[in-house]
Amino acid sequence: MLIRSFFTEKWRTLIIPIAAFAVLSTVLFFPQEQPDQLSEEHGQSLFEPIETAEQNKEVEAPVELVAEAITVAILVDVKGAVKHPGLYSMQDGDRLLDAIDKAGGYTDAADTRLLNHAQRLQDESVVYVPVAGEEPPVYEQPASASSSSDSSTSKVNINTANENDFQTLPGIGPAKALAIVQYREEHGAFSQLDEIKNVSGIGDKTFEKLEPHIILN
Repeated sequence: MLIRSFFTEKWRTLIIPIAAFAVLSTVLFFPQEQPDQLSEEHGQSLFEPIETAEQNKEVEAPVELVAEAITVAILVDVKGAVKHPGLYSMQDGDRLLDAIDKAGGYTDAADTRLLNHAQRLQDESVVYVPVAGEEPPVYEQPASASSSSDSSTSKVNINTANENDFQTLPGIGPAKALAIVQYREEHGAFSQLDEIKNVSGIGDKTFEKLEPHIILN
């Protein structure tokens, strides 16, 4: 009995160290698979950054809204003292100087003082370059989209008309047409019809001819 009691007490003393040794041996000699090894079996490591849904989206280049207006071809007849008079195809928005350049430029005899190089070209319009001392002919110009005309009387709105429109009026040539536009740009819209007499070169007699053909609105 004494021997048996001795071994029982001894076993109780040793069981805890033996159990600890067994656990330690299992850890040292039979290591667990690492998390990234487990994940690699499935094709991805747990330590790799996970792409967000936003990163997975296909990046699309921003679409820029083009503000430019679609160019439309117009035909302009260039006459007079240019090197190559003729009919030229221009783009909507081109200026008088652009048409002159297409026609080869001015000749040595050209008188350009009365020409407005910044004038916007219109389809079916005529650009005439006079020679020095010549009175340029008056051509009927196409109606401008910016001018409002009464359908029955075809009156010209002096607050919206351009130089070509003014040249369709009796007694108004390139110089006076330019003077009217410049006056309007400097002083603002006309408030009454007879205010046009304030423009240099337009007196009472000229106004009498103009009055039946002009309107304010």
